[in-house]
Amino acid sequence: MEGHLRERQLDDLAAVVRDCGLWARTMQATIDRSYKSDGTPVTEVDLEISRRVIAYLTEHFPQANIVSEENPTPFDPEAPWTFVIDPIDGTDVYSQGMPCWAVALGILDQDHEPVGAMISAPRWGLGEEELFVRLDPGKRLLVNGKEFSPQNEKDVPEQITMGSSGQRLFDFSAFDGKIRIFGSAILHLLAPVLYPYVQGSIVISCYAWDVAAAHAVMRTLSMDLEYVDGEPFVYDEPLLVGRQSFKKSLYGGTAACIKALRRLIPPRP
Repeated sequence: MEGHLRERQLDDLAAVVRDCGLWARTMQATIDRSYKSDGTPVTEVDLEISRRVIAYLTEHFPQANIVSEENPTPFDPEAPWTFVIDPIDGTDVYSQGMPCWAVALGILDQDHEPVGAMISAPRWGLGEEELFVRLDPGKRLLVNGKEFSPQNEKDVPEQITMGSSGQRLFDFSAFDGKIRIFGSAILHLLAPVLYPYVQGSIVISCYAWDVAAAHAVMRTLSMDLEYVDGEPFVYDEPLLVGRQSFKKSLYGGTAACIKALRRLIPPRP
């Protein structure tokens, strides 16, 4: 594989991710959930999507790393690209029939910086059924096939998204805005980008595959992720090779928004 990703290969990969999302939508009413050893839910759809996407990547990008929630694979720290896959982000809500879930694929470059994304949320959207977000490395952000530009001011957090355990971990006494909870970290992080009146996000401890795709999208629009203590969030060896969760929560948004979130919604002591 050369050091760049060919547009035709990316077109085909986008079709694979979108088709997986549409297939997951057709399966949602009939799936059963089981539980992994850590107690988190999994469905046969998670496993099949992981198999399909990994099969495509292995064939067409043989020198790239693949980091998937469901299938451990070898990791080469010198590989030119790393694909980070969450077959279903929001398996819990998916398995209950709710609409707020996504098939997410993030692309990291050789320095493990998030530079690309393909996200299928076929029961979510912007005033329409289905959301497909595509960001090819070095290209413009596409939402449902059209170039996307954000709306409204994003520096002052009046509405935020957050994981469902945030009420136990953070102090909201100084925050008089609104909080949205969807059940998918990917959709939580996309919200400040896509929705005009959502400015920031708080992400509770999770894994690289829960954030990588949306993080790349945020980066294109001058947003980022930081740990609650101000440390930058990086895709390091424990996250990618050890497949470990990051232990501290994250603030997401513009630099000004993150500064305000740190003041308005600090972690509980």
